[in-house]
Amino acid sequence: MGKLPVTTPKKIIKILKLIGYEFDHQRGSHIILRKTEYPHRRITVPEHKEIAKGTLRSIIRESGLSLNEFLDLYKQV
Repeated sequence: MGKLPVTTPKKIIKILKLIGYEFDHQRGSHIILRKTEYPHRRITVPEHKEIAKGTLRSIIRESGLSLNEFLDLYKQV
């Protein structure tokens, strides 16, 4: 199991797009992404300078990825 990286919202959004999430809308500084085959499943990514580790862990959990899967995709992007 790897360590969580300090990352930006742009990189997280790229990773989520790789696994099927698409931009739905934005409310203030929060970007909402939806999965096309599951329209009720959505993930909110805050558009801040960097994402807090607890928030990143929550986004990974909501996306259905394991930490290792996320880190592999993180290295690709």
